[in-house]
Amino acid sequence: MSKTFMGVRLRRLREERGLTQAALARALDISPSYLNQLEQNIRPLTVPVLVRLNAAFGLDVQLFSDAEEARLITDLRAALADQGASVSLAEVREIASNMPEVARCITAMQRRLRETSERADLLAGRLTESGSLTSPAAFEAVRDWFCERRNYVSDLDEAAEAIGDSLAIGRMIPGLIDRLAGRHGIRISDQPGTVLRRFDPDSRVLSLAAHLGPGQRAFQIATQLAFLEQGEAIARLAAETGLVPEAQSLLKIGLANYFAGALIMPYRRFLSAAEELAYDIDLIAGRFGVGFETTSHRLSTLQRPGARGVPFFFIRVDRAGNISKRQSATDFHFSRIGGSCPLWNVYEAFARPTEILRQIAQMPDGRSYLWIARQVRHGSGGFGAPEKTFAVALGCDLSHADRLVYARDLDLKGADRAVKIGPGCKLCERQGCPQRAFPTLGRPLTITPAEARFAPYSGSG
Repeated sequence: MSKTFMGVRLRRLREERGLTQAALARALDISPSYLNQLEQNIRPLTVPVLVRLNAAFGLDVQLFSDAEEARLITDLRAALADQGASVSLAEVREIASNMPEVARCITAMQRRLRETSERADLLAGRLTESGSLTSPAAFEAVRDWFCERRNYVSDLDEAAEAIGDSLAIGRMIPGLIDRLAGRHGIRISDQPGTVLRRFDPDSRVLSLAAHLGPGQRAFQIATQLAFLEQGEAIARLAAETGLVPEAQSLLKIGLANYFAGALIMPYRRFLSAAEELAYDIDLIAGRFGVGFETTSHRLSTLQRPGARGVPFFFIRVDRAGNISKRQSATDFHFSRIGGSCPLWNVYEAFARPTEILRQIAQMPDGRSYLWIARQVRHGSGGFGAPEKTFAVALGCDLSHADRLVYARDLDLKGADRAVKIGPGCKLCERQGCPQRAFPTLGRPLTITPAEARFAPYSGSG
């Protein structure tokens, strides 16, 4: 644990519990003067005090962790830059570190403002006749909901595990079909075309795309089971968020998919296999009968208290840089505006489609990560059928890298040789980067020779 000052959060804890400084000091078995120094940020919060806080109040230790600070700093800088505010990184870091709820409130207000602006643009441009087009803000709201929970939903995960543990790993389809028929009177049929799953409640028929592989079929059946058996829990979780209706609808789909992944890859057995196989994605995928992307996604959800796996960041992008999936159990975070970093190896995967690429990358705040990336393809099969191409990447803090087979033969201590990446050009501080696309938002307008290529008709070729 790094030297961490958490005075404001301690004072907030006292306010919420209605405790005096002397009462909290007694509960933690420390002196009032020592507690006062902690609250005034004169002394840092130590591991023994953190353990006592957990024992006395049953707190999630993440409340007093700085692991999410980097993500919050990036979000806060983006929110302020969106308003044209030029705020120093030191000031942003101070707010994110000592007043995280204030920082989250600022970013939430900016998200709502951006969503309102996007809706106005949709209406003004008449981009949709029915008004049913899902806004980008709805997707971001759902992603944020999962990120705030470190990509782990205990109720659904445990319910799915109870079912998955009763089935044979890698050969779940017969058991899932029996469960659908025996408990719900539903039979399976194949259908041509690109629609993956369609359920007819009148005929009690679940139609699956004929081209799906065994792992994909199991996932689609498990998703339908989620709506049938966990529908009330999913609806409750969505309603409790207070999100707008379209975001709640997206969240319900995301929760059903989460349940499906947790069913065909039950938590404890999956975590055990991951540790045994040193997080070798291909080997894990083969054991559970699923694909590279599905396995990578499940690896990013292993954050059950008391049985945590490596905290991963998972992302899927297309060739144009559009992010269609992003889940995080780490502090790693890219900007929501202006694209991501072109030096990140996820984009190189398109040029080397058969390889798993490795990269040790360092963010501007000095934190280093191990990244692996590979191209994946989605298609309906058959000559001339449309096919989608993506790159997926999985990354973790370098402190966890020695648990991964992908760290083999890499110099994990040579951080000075790490690839210097950033959160996206509009927020990145690396002014000398040869791949910079445009200046940082909120910077004073000073044109350097390195930035002259951003000017119109610069002749940069």
